[in-house]
Amino acid sequence: MTIQTQPAAARSATNRARVFPPAVYAIGRNYADHAAEMKKDVSDQLIIFMKNPACVIGNGEPIIIPGICDRPSQQVDYEGELAVIIGTTCRDVAEKNAFDVISGYAVANDVSARWWQQKGSGGQYVRGKSFDTFCPMTDPVPPSQVGNPQSLRITTKVNGETLQDSNTNNMLFSIAKIISELTTGTTLLAGTVILTGTPAGVGAARNPPRFLAPGDVVEVTVEKVGTLRNPVVHE
Repeated sequence: MTIQTQPAAARSATNRARVFPPAVYAIGRNYADHAAEMKKDVSDQLIIFMKNPACVIGNGEPIIIPGICDRPSQQVDYEGELAVIIGTTCRDVAEKNAFDVISGYAVANDVSARWWQQKGSGGQYVRGKSFDTFCPMTDPVPPSQVGNPQSLRITTKVNGETLQDSNTNNMLFSIAKIISELTTGTTLLAGTVILTGTPAGVGAARNPPRFLAPGDVVEVTVEKVGTLRNPVVHE
């Protein structure tokens, strides 16, 4: 099967027309089983990084592997996550008030180029997480549709095979804690996206590794929030 995608010039025009979030924050190692599979310690502090807002794409749009991610070898990975959308510009939000600033939840995929994440950028995550199309997200749903966000099944399938299967109740840092920590001394603008971490089952931790390749289809489902489905193509 051949999947067609837009040429670079057309994609650039699409991006100019798209409304991107003001910021995309992400939390690393927020599930103990994922930290363990990556042979990393569980931190007693939030591991925070950011993704370029311009890498956000929608449900059904292709994840495009750029040529730079072929070097030194295949490396593009999936990470199914629950995303939180901040609905009002806020600062110094107490945990007990955290849900007052949430406007919605979405299903997200924190697509990651592992060599660039771990070795190619001086130990900083941002470049390996920020190539164009590396943050697929569904449209958000209102909090009233979700209820308790700390009790949602989350799964990731590649070509129909379930590779991640967990629950948001396994987060080490709750959504309320994350919002409180991120807003301490820092203003979050309305529309900011927070990716809350991924559970075990990522491709880099498998034996042999299971990285994404052209022709793959990635589906991330979060209970009560929806399903995110994106084909994979090469630039």
